[in-house]
Parts: sequence; structure tokens; C-alpha cells
Amino acid sequence: MAIPENTQEIAEILALATEENFPVVPRGAGTATTGAPLAHEGGLVLSLLRLNRILEINTEDLVAVVEPGVFNGAFKKEVEARGLFYPPDPASYEFSTLGGNIATCAGGPKGLKYGVTKDYVLGLEVVLAGGEVIFCGRRTMKGVVGYDLVHLFTGSEGTLGIITKIILKLLPRPKASATLAAYFRSVEEAAEGFLELINEGLLPAAAELLDEVTLAAVSGLLEQELPPEARALVLFEFDGGPGQVKEDLSLAEGALSKLALKVESAREGAAKERLWQARRQISPALKKLYPAKVADDVVLPRRLVPRFLREAKELAEARKITVACFGHLGDGNIHVNLLFDPKETAREEVESLRREILEKVLSASGTISGEHGIGLTKKGYLPQELAPPLLELQKALKKVFDPQGILNPGKIFP
Repeated sequence: MAIPENTQEIAEILALATEENFPVVPRGAGTATTGAPLAHEGGLVLSLLRLNRILEINTEDLVAVVEPGVFNGAFKKEVEARGLFYPPDPASYEFSTLGGNIATCAGGPKGLKYGVTKDYVLGLEVVLAGGEVIFCGRRTMKGVVGYDLVHLFTGSEGTLGIITKIILKLLPRPKASATLAAYFRSVEEAAEGFLELINEGLLPAAAELLDEVTLAAVSGLLEQELPPEARALVLFEFDGGPGQVKEDLSLAEGALSKLALKVESAREGAAKERLWQARRQISPALKKLYPAKVADDVVLPRRLVPRFLREAKELAEARKITVACFGHLGDGNIHVNLLFDPKETAREEVESLRREILEKVLSASGTISGEHGIGLTKKGYLPQELAPPLLELQKALKKVFDPQGILNPGKIFP
């Protein structure tokens, strides 16, 4: 493993890698769920954790300049101390890096209202495979000169170049926020409840779904009595001016009362943080239920989410496999976790169920990954979503940036 301290050292490493033809696998904090930072074919793991400086936070231009090893949570705190706001908030934000977030185009609960990581990346300094350092993008809010290479590198999982400096867009921090917890009899009714809000003209900052399995796993963290019939929970967050938040809460409570068993609001403070802490602890909590899981982060058109949730449960029940569905209901990004004990259920059976579920997603004009990337674990499914001409074009782009194939080889493409 190499742990460089600056761009120049990374450039020298890549120049040597090209000369000697050995693989280089860039790695941030290693929180990726699809195996993108794993050196499964050997080679040099290149850690970016020493490039961890916040170089600038400009309150007038509303931009920040950072290195890739800065942790998302630490960056948020620095930004908020200046009255500003960086919305992308993956569940791992306290221990995932901004460089890793960009490499996978991470999302998060606030993607509903504010978008995902790619919507905040203005410019990038990148070291190419041969050691050449380039800057693409800009510092301004607008700019259409040349091809948009910034968004080509964003989400490329370290296969096109290594990011060494980042220019991010910031927003003014909302003056107020509040969370609404709504309990439902089923995940289908929970999804329909969210659509009711949309029909009322409301746009929450976040709308996070917890199904029956997930709700049971984190119920102890909620520290409140749940309705006995509750089989799903949706956490809605509203932000903006104090008056607007108050009005949105009132309208939302009225719209949700048609379907919800119970609706409870929490303003700033411990009660609100407790709800969101439970949401962030879902993945660790599920790991305690079964020794193994296969996780996907599919995305569907919002109107089709209720049907998909029902069908995913039916497919899992037919195979006697436990499925936990949770995540970003607001933008249709559902985390589907297949939970099992390898001593009781064959891995082949789980993968067969996974294939059926992903086929349902694609038949509904959805996508097999919304924010976790492809890495190792999903690359076999790529041809099911991308037509052959598009797949070949992407492989050709990879060859342009990395002709010897030394950057994170074996990832994304089957």
C-alpha cells in the first residue's frame, strides 16, 4: 500500500505504474458496498487518506475547495459553522470521504430535494493513468466550455483517474427543519402516503422508508411505543424558513392522515436526532439478524415503487428468504437486502432471487444502482441494463483514459 501526501507523489506513482505496468487501486475510507476499492487482482492500493485538507470555504462564492481524504461529516460541520450547507448525506457520512463519495456518486436522504453528489461537484483535479495532472470543470456556477469531464469522473469508481482536489458548490443553510414520523400498515401504503404528499404539492427534503424487518431491527433506537399494526415507517424531513416548515408540517399531517396509523413530529433536538440515528444504523442492525446478506440499491419511477415493494416481498416469501426494503422513498431509490444464513440457504438460491428482483426493476424502467456504483458485485448485471453499443462505447472511453488498464482493473465492466 502507498499512502501519498500530495498530488505530485500520486503523479509519480502512476507514472511508475505505467512504466512497470502494475495495477493501482485508489482507496478512501473503504466504505463502498460493491467492492470498488478492493485489490482483488493484486497491485498497489493507493490510499488517499493523507490528502485530508479543507483548503477553502468561501462564503461569498458559495464554494469549497477540498482534498479527497476529507470526511463528509467533518466537512459538513465546518461548512455549517459558517452558516452554509452541503446537502449530500450518505448514511456513512461520518466515516466516508468526499473523494469516495464522488467516485461512486453517493446519494443520501436529502437527494429528494437537493440532488446527489454529482449536483455539487464543480471542478476536479485528476491524475491520469500516465501521471499527467489535469484540471477539469470550473469554480463558477455555470460553464459549458468543452465536454463535461467532471461528471464523467464522478461515479467512475477510480477507473479513469485519481481525484486529488475538488471544488464543491455550497448552499445557504436552511433556517429551520423538522421531522415527521409516519407509521403505516404496509410498505405499499407507506409508498402511497408519500405520493399523497407529492400530489398535495409538498416536497420534503427527505422521505426515508423502513419496512417491517428494518423497523424491528432498529425499534430499540426509536425509544417510543409503536402502533401494534405498524409494518412500515416513513421519516419525512421538511426544511426552509420557520413559517414554511410549520405550514408544510400541517399540510403533511393532513395528507398522511388518510393512510397513516400514527403521525408524530419532532423539531430540532434529541427527539429528531434519535429518529435519524435509527435510520443511519439500519445496515449494522440488519447484520445482527442474519450472518450474511446480499444488498442492492435499485431505483424505480416513484409511481411504481408500491407495486415493486409488494412484488419483492412476494418473490422472497416464495423462496423463504427474508428481504428488508428500506431507503430513499422520495427519489425511488430502494435498498433491497436479502438476509440469510449460508448454513441453511444456498448462495445460489439467494443470487437467483436477486436476479428475479433486478429483472423486475429493469422491466419497470428502473436501474440496478442508484448510488453505490457497480464495482465487483454488480458488474455481471451490467449487460442487462446497458445495450451492447453503449457498453462498448463506455469500454472505449475507459481505454482512452487508461490504455494499459492499470486503474482499478476488473471493476464495473464484466
